[in-house]
Amino acid sequence: MKRIRTRFAPSPTGYMHIGNLRTALYAYLFAKSQGGDFILRIEDTDRARYVPDAVEFIERTLAAAKIIPDEGPHHGGNFAPYVQSERMDIYKKYAEQLVESGHAYHEDGAIRQKMPRVGETTFYDVLHGNITIANSELEDQVLLKSDGMPTYNFANVIDDHLMEVSHIIRGTEFITSTPKHVLLYEFFGWELPTFIHLAPVMGKAEDGTVSKLSKRHGATSFNDLIEAGYLPEAITNYVALLGWSPKNSCQEIFSMDELIANFSLDGLSKSPAVFDYAKLDWMSGEYFKAMTDENFAAVADKYLAGYDKIFLASLLKTRVAKLSDIPAMIAFLKELPPFDIELFTNKRNKVTPQKSAEILAPAIKILEQVDLWTLDTLNEKISAFVAESGLKVGAVMWPLRIALSMQKVTPGGVTEILYLLGKETSLDRLNAALEKLQ
Repeated sequence: MKRIRTRFAPSPTGYMHIGNLRTALYAYLFAKSQGGDFILRIEDTDRARYVPDAVEFIERTLAAAKIIPDEGPHHGGNFAPYVQSERMDIYKKYAEQLVESGHAYHEDGAIRQKMPRVGETTFYDVLHGNITIANSELEDQVLLKSDGMPTYNFANVIDDHLMEVSHIIRGTEFITSTPKHVLLYEFFGWELPTFIHLAPVMGKAEDGTVSKLSKRHGATSFNDLIEAGYLPEAITNYVALLGWSPKNSCQEIFSMDELIANFSLDGLSKSPAVFDYAKLDWMSGEYFKAMTDENFAAVADKYLAGYDKIFLASLLKTRVAKLSDIPAMIAFLKELPPFDIELFTNKRNKVTPQKSAEILAPAIKILEQVDLWTLDTLNEKISAFVAESGLKVGAVMWPLRIALSMQKVTPGGVTEILYLLGKETSLDRLNAALEKLQ
């Protein structure tokens, strides 16, 4: 069997869009699942759109996503160079060869492909079946521009053949260009690769309308999502499921090794996938829950400064979807929100502002006597207070939580908040709330 070789061939024009990341991921997963090779090739012949440092950015993104090329600009390989602007002599040679065989011609310093005027060009796509386009619809495209630069439609065919790419995985926007590529393969007498054109990734607007994923839908690049606080592994896992599903399995959480083991082309869908931020939040949350307290503290380190990081990590890791959720969740620890007497009313626990004052007064006296401000001691004292009060746990904890945090929901309960705030701050907040309630 011919060795499976796939490639990811981005243009260095900026950040890596989610659709580009998915293309790279599927090409990588297919190659690795078949024991083949995954190639990174930089298609930088469009100099007007070239962004400095974009190649390094692409490589860092792939590394963060654990998509590791076997060959590429900084990975070596037998088909170097892997940057198109360094392969100019190769393209000129093959363009002139087409002129000599009558399949291309010179015009105004450029070389154009000579298209047949009759008949049809058909190619097979794994997802879409046979696709046929009338040759009369194909214009004589430029292969080599007057400055010697090749066009995408020419250079990618030359490189895919010379680099022995067996399967081309890319977006459906390239379907209409593929007949031109197929004709080039035929003109050279080369064997066609297998084509897989992926359906686009869509985004859903607030009004429910669906369109191609763009900035108006939110974060749309891998880097945007990382900066929002999602784990790289969770993003990669989620992107893998945007148009692919494992056979005979409902599994949704996959390590990279598991993705490789389960991936197959027949699991791909030809229907567009919708990027669902709520689903990404859920998946990211599952990754956080599975982490040890120490690992979560490490990735969330910059948000936990000034606190018992491991303890706070244990409270937060089951409550966050992305790391950027943390500042808002723990802001009350640094600065108490404005006093709001309405928060002290809780119908379920039959708590009112007046009842809250009656609970806070004796609770403060008990806490003032605590010398060893530890979780165990605080739990012991609060539990004893609840038992002595004759009230339900919720009725006692509600006014304490509100006085300490001024919010209905907190990471951790009353004793955890007391511990994190420390004795002095805790008593200051409780006394201030009691005074206002009275």
